[in-house]
Amino acid sequence: MNSYKTIKILDVPVDMVNNQLAMEVFREMMETDGCKLIVTPNSEIVLNATKDLELKRLIEQAGLVIPDGIGLVYASKILGEPLSERVTGVDFLSLILEYLEKTGKSIYLFGSKPANTERASVAELAGAAIKKKHAGLIIGGTRDGYFKKEDEEQIVKEINESGADFLCVALGSPKQEKFIFEHRNKFTNIKVGMGVGGSLDVWAGTAKRAPEFYQKHGLEWLYRFIKEPTRYKRMAQLPLFIIKVIIKGKN
Repeated sequence: MNSYKTIKILDVPVDMVNNQLAMEVFREMMETDGCKLIVTPNSEIVLNATKDLELKRLIEQAGLVIPDGIGLVYASKILGEPLSERVTGVDFLSLILEYLEKTGKSIYLFGSKPANTERASVAELAGAAIKKKHAGLIIGGTRDGYFKKEDEEQIVKEINESGADFLCVALGSPKQEKFIFEHRNKFTNIKVGMGVGGSLDVWAGTAKRAPEFYQKHGLEWLYRFIKEPTRYKRMAQLPLFIIKVIIKGKN
């Protein structure tokens, strides 16, 4: 088993892994029994976990917690334990898709918007785009993310019947992580479940990722703000997060 350090940021654990080490851990997880959870926190999710004890508990019990947000990199430097790099959820998912195709394992895509009169569901569109790039990848099934609580048992049944090995859930945080964590012991084939946020929309072409310049400099948040100024309340979470890290320090 791989060994790596974990840093606590506002008392929330984040694994000190880069893309290569995270993939090594993922491969090991795929070869063991039971459903493990991968969490991809940014500063907003860490802040939420300080107030949502259920979210904090599932992060603490996750199989892997990758440092998705640039705010976590800044925080790690403030704490004197710098992360070597960000491991963004969308890039990590791309590495996972390559692994699944090579090993003959299958994926289930669950979440995002349903079909309408103009297009198929985002999950279906993402699946079709993924198949274009990874022709050998087995997509066990897709389902949109619009459902009621009483539908969850049927959704779990559909995921199990698909025979998929890896589960992508795009319901937004913390709903996606809580869904995987709550039902992890009911999955019969799923080895790893991961909340992927807007990654399905990026694959489906219904949302655009920030240009490469913004990605390289950790400025996706700025690009989103430029495109959607109404997100200013969410954007304010980053400076608030940094201030809290400075105040709390390692205490």
